[in-house]
Amino acid sequence: MINLNKNIIRSILIPSYVLIIVIVISGISSLFAYLNTGADRSSMLHTKLEKIEQYIPEVIWSPLNNEGRPMDEEVLKKIENDYLDAWYVKLVAYKTNTTFGIKDYYTDNARKNIFDFVELNTKEKVTVESTTLNHHPTLEFFSEDGQLAVITDKEVLEYKRVFKDEKLVLETTEKSTYKIIVLLEDGFWRIRHFVKERSERFKIEPDLIAAEHLNIKGINYYPQATPWDMFGDAFLINTISNDFKIIKDSGLNSIRVFVQYDDFGKADVDKEKLEKLRLTLDAAEENGLKVVVTLFDFYGDYSVLNWTLNRRHARTIVSGLKDHKAIVAWDIKNEPNLDFDSRGKVNVISWLDTMIDLVKSIDPNHPVTIGWSNVQSASILKDKVDIVSFHYYEDIKTLDLAIENLKKEVGEKPIVLQEFGMSSYAGIWKPFGSSEEDQANYHKKAQEIIAAYNLQFMSWTLYDFETVPKAVIGSLPWRKNVQKRFGFIDINGTKKAAFKFISQ
Repeated sequence: MINLNKNIIRSILIPSYVLIIVIVISGISSLFAYLNTGADRSSMLHTKLEKIEQYIPEVIWSPLNNEGRPMDEEVLKKIENDYLDAWYVKLVAYKTNTTFGIKDYYTDNARKNIFDFVELNTKEKVTVESTTLNHHPTLEFFSEDGQLAVITDKEVLEYKRVFKDEKLVLETTEKSTYKIIVLLEDGFWRIRHFVKERSERFKIEPDLIAAEHLNIKGINYYPQATPWDMFGDAFLINTISNDFKIIKDSGLNSIRVFVQYDDFGKADVDKEKLEKLRLTLDAAEENGLKVVVTLFDFYGDYSVLNWTLNRRHARTIVSGLKDHKAIVAWDIKNEPNLDFDSRGKVNVISWLDTMIDLVKSIDPNHPVTIGWSNVQSASILKDKVDIVSFHYYEDIKTLDLAIENLKKEVGEKPIVLQEFGMSSYAGIWKPFGSSEEDQANYHKKAQEIIAAYNLQFMSWTLYDFETVPKAVIGSLPWRKNVQKRFGFIDINGTKKAAFKFISQ
């Protein structure tokens, strides 16, 4: 019995010793290989992964006509990737006053200036939030040995925000030209020479579009069964088309739909979602309706380093749909002023400003607006937008005064009352709420005011909803139940008393 136990122990220990020896030898081999070949930069810094997610400015190369060795597209793309990585780590360094990753993208000579800049800013308690939005590089020279390239990057559009002691002291947009020399070292293109040759302040004077003639008489739209998930798995174009017929027959001429940033794939726009949006526009056109497309719904991060992602998202959608006959206007963002406290008013407005410029540069033929949550914010960026839009859920008795004050602020700029309405909910969670008769009287009064001031309008909303997502209004039942009953048609498909006042 004792011999049997010894044999069992030996059979366990011997394989264990062998396994331990294999692991030790493998670890030593890996360490030896690491020390001799150098650690992979992307595994150490994760910069390449971060760049894909955080920094993708538009890059347009001039046609290749360089001196020296001919350049092939694969090598040029590698140079571009490492060049943008170098920009990214520098932008992060200036924001955080750290130099993590700089050594991997800049040679000794080039990195000294960055180190000195970071050291000075740290001492002076200065930080710089910045990004580049556009690059127009030209390959000037590529050495015969394929180890060195000279680039001139013209019209680099840079946005900068400078803080001292955490207080904003400068905000500027510049257009600059850089001369760059890159060297191929260890399989990576490192910057050896990086000099700004010239720079100038940059400001776009928008080409405004007359929008008075549009005469928008519309409604904010979600399908009854899938509110706030219009383009999801339950997308049914026949249901949407039937709803559009109801809207058209009611006397309205337009709808407002929402593109949620995350839902549509962020920077890499989901092609299937985009196609569903296109089908929605087709259905609207077939039913004689125009469409206001609201971008960036449910988006709330205005960080400067994320701007390039946001721009790619907007560029993909706007460039893909700008020629559709159903488009009547682009709404940059739904109720961005609700983010003023949490994200910073300056951050939000700067983001909106640059996004207006982008959309107008892509589509100069359709007006642009912003869906402010109240009339008090509606005049912000009034000189950049073509239409001033605001939402109004306050006492209908004060709407006249609100419109009069806004008209004084924006002059002849066309105004759209872009969201308004009243819930017909009165129940256990709000026993003194409003009835369907109250809702009808509200819309009757609202249409009288709209007619008196010759406003364009889009009410909220066609249907009552059975459910409202938590992300929309929170989980409190007295809020969710009220939100469910803003429609002109109830959950059974019956037109409510307010329906006869859905338009003028």
